[in-house]
Amino acid sequence: MISKIITATIYGIDGIKIDVEVDISLGLPAFNIVGLPETSVKESKERVRSAIKNAGFEFPNDRITINLAPADVRKEGSSFDLPIALGILTALNIIKKDTISNFLIAGELSLDGRIKSVRGILPTAILARKEKIANIIVPHENGREASVVQDIKIFGAKHLLEIVHFFKGGESLEEFRTVNAQGEDGGTGTGLNFSDIKGQAQTKRAIEIAVSGSHNLLMIGPPGSGKTMLARRIPTIMPPLSYDEAIETTKIHSIAGLLSASKFLVLNRPFRAPHHTISDAGLIGGGHVPKPGEVSLAHNGVLFLDEFPEFKRNVLEALRQPLEDGDVTVSRVTHAITFPARFMLIAAMNPCPCGYWGDSRRSCTCTGSQIHRYRSRISGPLLDRIDLHVEVPPVTIRELSLDKEEESSYEIRDRVVQARQTQEQRFAEKKIYANGQMSARMIKKYCHLTENGRNILEKAVEKFGLSPRAYHRIIRVARTIADMEKEHHVSESHIAEAIQYRVLDKRLTL
Repeated sequence: MISKIITATIYGIDGIKIDVEVDISLGLPAFNIVGLPETSVKESKERVRSAIKNAGFEFPNDRITINLAPADVRKEGSSFDLPIALGILTALNIIKKDTISNFLIAGELSLDGRIKSVRGILPTAILARKEKIANIIVPHENGREASVVQDIKIFGAKHLLEIVHFFKGGESLEEFRTVNAQGEDGGTGTGLNFSDIKGQAQTKRAIEIAVSGSHNLLMIGPPGSGKTMLARRIPTIMPPLSYDEAIETTKIHSIAGLLSASKFLVLNRPFRAPHHTISDAGLIGGGHVPKPGEVSLAHNGVLFLDEFPEFKRNVLEALRQPLEDGDVTVSRVTHAITFPARFMLIAAMNPCPCGYWGDSRRSCTCTGSQIHRYRSRISGPLLDRIDLHVEVPPVTIRELSLDKEEESSYEIRDRVVQARQTQEQRFAEKKIYANGQMSARMIKKYCHLTENGRNILEKAVEKFGLSPRAYHRIIRVARTIADMEKEHHVSESHIAEAIQYRVLDKRLTL
């Protein structure tokens, strides 16, 4: 009595097809699971046994062997409960083999036979379509999550008995219709809007440039100047997620267990703001079975690091690779998993430990050595990877009391989208979509500097001792400014403005 049920396991952000092979033979009672199962999979034996009994079926008092093939892939999670239970019932001929052969099945079982939601259903559904498996049965709570995948039938079940009756030709399972995975308005539905912020014209300009070219940004200002308010509104001016971006972002959140029946699809740009006490594994990803960290959860969105120098040095240095490559690799002895991590880094910090250095309204109590130590917590190589450094001055009472109507997020986003469209056309045959992702070779090809612009840049590099990486980042920012002004060449005004957004580079040389 042998049966086979198709299921999946998650590796990185993708699903891998797994065959659950069940053999029930005469012999001393035993229940063995082989094929590199993790502890959570091994524990499924007791859940499956109780679920089958409490569903009204007699559990076989024979030798049961479960093989999870391929055997060289590590299996982790509780989603194997349901396919194992159905495999046993199929081997007992309670369910006919031919009726279940073209179904991919995943789900966790309660002891009474109820089916509980699991993580990673979206990658599982995408795998089913890729493997040309026409049908998939998932926990009812995961049904809407799986329904964003087209060209397959999605069935949701609440109890083991429902599935048994379904395959025996009785009651039907609820089928979830495919939904449209199209990004929304970028987050303005959250109630946040740039029109809420009075003043800060220069900072808003820097933010618009950063978003237009997907550049990283560091804001330096005293407490209460509005750095966090500005950062939280950045997703509202970012272009809407495309279909592919929405699916990829949702896959990551599905694996992390952040989806629910009401929020089954990520339609707005992610905004992640971890506390400065976070570990490097929490930020980059890790664990015995690697899971995505904050940099991956911010993929296609914003990673906001407030109190930037307060993060541990090793945590900040771990950002260097994902900032450069757009992904992060978590290595273990037997395997390595790569998670996507292409995000906009928005960081905020005070100018000194007390926060009031350079503030005309309050005097700073820090010594020069204290300010130097505070700023040296951020290494030069990491600063080089941040394209724009901008000062955020405190807002005056007069600015707050003015009735002047500020620009809304909708108006700013329209300009951002136009600039992005120019870049998308430029990089149509490349694997990038924005100026902030250009390599040195692309900079040489697409950034044509005027003679005056080149002279200004060379003088700035010599005066401030800028690194080659900072040199290239200035050109990238200048290219974005030129795109915003619909200019083909990068002129001296574009270069001059881009240099103004290297505040820390200039201060370190003065």
